[in-house]
Amino acid sequence: MSESEYDVAFDLSDSDAHVHKRWDRDRDPVLEVSSRDVVRVDCRDADDGQLHEGMTVEDLREHSIVGHALTGPIAVEGCEPGDVLQVDVLDVEHGDWGYTHFRPAEEGVGLLPEEFDDPWAYIWDLGEDNGHFVDGIEVPLDPFPGVLGVAPDAAGPHSTSPPRRVGGNMDVKHLTEGATLFLPVEVENALFSVGDGHAAQGDGEVCIAGIEAPINVTVRLTARRDLSIDRPQFRTDGPFEPAGLDGGAAIATSGVGGDLYEAARSAVRQLIDRLERERGLDRREAYVLCSVAADLKINELVNPNTVVSAYLAERLFPEE
Repeated sequence: MSESEYDVAFDLSDSDAHVHKRWDRDRDPVLEVSSRDVVRVDCRDADDGQLHEGMTVEDLREHSIVGHALTGPIAVEGCEPGDVLQVDVLDVEHGDWGYTHFRPAEEGVGLLPEEFDDPWAYIWDLGEDNGHFVDGIEVPLDPFPGVLGVAPDAAGPHSTSPPRRVGGNMDVKHLTEGATLFLPVEVENALFSVGDGHAAQGDGEVCIAGIEAPINVTVRLTARRDLSIDRPQFRTDGPFEPAGLDGGAAIATSGVGGDLYEAARSAVRQLIDRLERERGLDRREAYVLCSVAADLKINELVNPNTVVSAYLAERLFPEE
């Protein structure tokens, strides 16, 4: 949507006074808006600037995870418990660099932590449309905020890591420009916050990071007293395909297992093996590429064994 189609009522910076790392119903709002106001919000990267372009493995070992750096909360006048907050995502902009990292094995995070003893990170040079990876691989960018949510009613503070019935760290890559998110409201004036910018991400975010980057998000916040929902809902026009597919071919690997988690692990492990064997990536690079550009899809759920496949667009790779 072009900026001429809406008027921005407020600009909210990512100054220290406007950033928090815990959900808490008792946190004072940093901005109060009327229903249907448009707000442009500056968001730090999720790790609050701890990681940088010259980072080392030791920097990764020493960096602490204390919660996503979120901008807010924003009070929406007239939005009461039982109402719905409608969040229209009007625009999302990224900067010129980002990073993808995974944590050391002993922390046990990500889909395949036991296969990577040491932490690792890749620093992305971000163009307007693509992120530049190793060996000429280009990943199309579709920036979105991984965290959009309102404060839960339970006494806090609460971690920002788990997604909740009131939104939060859902990491839905389809909540990009043009999407509309509907959130059930539990506290007076909703107390909306946003952050965890991604320049791109695969469905699954398997190494625990997309292309993490500071972003600027423009949203319209509307109190809906005519709706009643119990969990987040949204409307979007995608992207619904793996990054870069655009009608082309995808390579895919299928995991078969007794539960979805093990099937997903198998699919990603096989895709990493294939990228290592066929494309010459080392396993760290392949894991990161899976996290930012491969989509996990449930193919089979109702039979005794489940099937999850990992899809990656062939067009990401330069023509031989």
